[in-house]
Amino acid sequence: MIMHQLENLRFDNTFAQLPEFFHQRVRPTALSAPYLVSFNSSAAALIGLDPAEARRPEFVQYFCGNQLLPGSDPIAAIYAGHQFGTYVSQLGDGRAISLGEVIDDTGEFINRWDVQLKGAGPTPFSRMGDGRAVLRSTIREYLCGEAMHALGIPTTRALCIVGSDEPVYRETIETAAVLTRLAPTQVRFGSFELFYYRRQYERVRELADYVIRFHYPHLVEVKDTYLQFLRQVVRRTAQLIARWQAVGFAHGVMNTDNMSITGLTMDYGPFGFLDEYDAEFICNHSDYGGRYAFGQQPGVALWNLSRFAQTLVPLVTADEATAALNEYQLLFTEQYVELMRGKMGLERETSDD
Repeated sequence: MIMHQLENLRFDNTFAQLPEFFHQRVRPTALSAPYLVSFNSSAAALIGLDPAEARRPEFVQYFCGNQLLPGSDPIAAIYAGHQFGTYVSQLGDGRAISLGEVIDDTGEFINRWDVQLKGAGPTPFSRMGDGRAVLRSTIREYLCGEAMHALGIPTTRALCIVGSDEPVYRETIETAAVLTRLAPTQVRFGSFELFYYRRQYERVRELADYVIRFHYPHLVEVKDTYLQFLRQVVRRTAQLIARWQAVGFAHGVMNTDNMSITGLTMDYGPFGFLDEYDAEFICNHSDYGGRYAFGQQPGVALWNLSRFAQTLVPLVTADEATAALNEYQLLFTEQYVELMRGKMGLERETSDD
């Protein structure tokens, strides 16, 4: 791969080119006296960025939002979602701003990475929030995302953290930071829910066509494209959750707006890992009822998939959607049992495993 300077990164901002039903353009808010906290050369390789660029003074200016990278087109996406089982009709990127999608020199879609700044200031969807992130939480997300990647679990990646002594008011006064995240796409289940519940079914189709074209391109010409799309999302989600369960990872906030359409772990908030097996382990102090306890995650994922499948009913039949959802349990079990056999050192599969 050719390694580039910051100013030569190649952007192809396909999501920003969608109609503004799907996003709003926004400018990051300047961060005072920014400094580099950490840089991830492994993640930089994904976008062809020369690691030497992190030593340039311009680097922190670009990745805290004080300057815009040439070719970027900053937006905040709009979406909805079921939060703790209750539908919330409008959410959106409240403190995350996507700069655009960086692609490789060949223009192949398999190397498309959305570059997003978390904590770069308020957006139209901040709901009275300040749009900032704090250093403590950005470090936790950076470390966990990279740990999950090292465990072979699909996840967003962390490129860098830029810090500042600028105060941020939470339960106590903390210092600000901006985390740069990379993902093939930030589209989530809740992106589809927004338009389904507004009865804007053509927007559902338009969003499905977009995701299929750029993130499931092998489905573009197949028969029953939308049904196969649903089946692929079910498969990827089932396999993702099996990987979580096999390593003892608890997400903590499995709302539909935190579920990736491409089967990535995303939106690290109150997460945790089991020290010993405990199906009732709850890592989110706000989860009073234990909805997202560790042992509940496989069932919650299926519930979330059901909400997503419902949004596609204008494009597939109810029977087809139900049949696709019925594949989840077997897909989850196959992946989970395979992983657990590997952990236990079982070299061959037998019927009584």
